[in-house]
Amino acid sequence: MPAAFRDNPAESRFELTENGHLAFADYRRQDGLLVIDHVEAAMPLRGTGAAGRLMDEVVRLARAENRRIVPRCGYAAGWLRRHSEHAGPVA
Repeated sequence: MPAAFRDNPAESRFELTENGHLAFADYRRQDGLLVIDHVEAAMPLRGTGAAGRLMDEVVRLARAENRRIVPRCGYAAGWLRRHSEHAGPVA
């Protein structure tokens, strides 16, 4: 089953569903920024790269909305540091 990404504004989070399991990133949109407060993946997805695929989609969306990412979550900050190709949209 392919991964499905979606913005869930009612929960203020981005969601990636893979094989029936959820990875998500809690966010806040404010003043041209996309603040990522927390990233988490269900236990069956940990170690599979699902959270990284979620972050790829978050960066894609931030670029489409012309927003800079502010990573408040340790995972998001580390992922963005390790993926220098995404350095542009990070505040």
